[in-house]
Amino acid sequence: MAKARALDKRRKSIKNIRKITRTMELVSTAQFRRAMERAIAAKSYTDRIVRLVADLARAGLNAEHPLLAPRESKKRAALLILTANRGLCGGYNSGVLRSGLARLEELRREYDEVELVVSGKRGVSFLKYRHYEIARSFTQFDDKPAYDEVVAIANEFLTRFRSGDLDRIDVAYSKFTSLSKQSPVAETLAPLTSMTTEIESQSAEASGEVEYEFLPSPQSILEEVVPSAFKVKFFKCFLDAAVSEQIARMMAMKAATDAADEMISTLTTTYNRARQSQITNEIIEVISGASALQ
Repeated sequence: MAKARALDKRRKSIKNIRKITRTMELVSTAQFRRAMERAIAAKSYTDRIVRLVADLARAGLNAEHPLLAPRESKKRAALLILTANRGLCGGYNSGVLRSGLARLEELRREYDEVELVVSGKRGVSFLKYRHYEIARSFTQFDDKPAYDEVVAIANEFLTRFRSGDLDRIDVAYSKFTSLSKQSPVAETLAPLTSMTTEIESQSAEASGEVEYEFLPSPQSILEEVVPSAFKVKFFKCFLDAAVSEQIARMMAMKAATDAADEMISTLTTTYNRARQSQITNEIIEVISGASALQ
């Protein structure tokens, strides 16, 4: 009877775990849908404004902007790594950290000083455990990053880049492409020329001359459009990170729930066999005892 009781106890324990993983899967599904709606809504606007900056950069303007000019200085770069505040999301955090640390090594070979900025408790704890020096960290962003909070950080980076305190700004995050594709990437956000190169190569509009009529002046247009493109792209990175995290957690919890179902089914079969064997043995013992009394 001890074996059957142990199997039943283990089965009940797995059922309790399954309730937790199933609940987390449902919560992640709801959060994922909201996060995906925000990411998709921002994607078209982000691509269009970045493409506009690419067109303006190719339009042969006499006006210049610090965010569009390549930097010859190699004094200081900043790298922002976007991770999650919680675990139980498969390889999401490890993938982003691998991508971020690979870019960190590249920047250290090229620049005199690299400033490491981390968002997410998982990334902070991972890097501190491995004795990386973190200049600044953020832990207030979850599945719904607020635009005002993100833009406040973007403005700080923007101010430092324009003043010459930073020569390059990179971000490592999980890029959301579709429900079935999220990939950890490291991208350069400033100067913007590195960001617009990919847009130009993918756009059919990138071929040929681009003609614009500027009112009141090209410089005033650039002063408005270029910083906006940086801020929007910066916010889009946070949105992509949020939706990718929820997809990873949803898939991880679904896999855990399916594994629990399989284990429960196996344990139930084993329990029934053990219980049947014990009942059979008890019947044999009763019959044997009755035969001995006759």
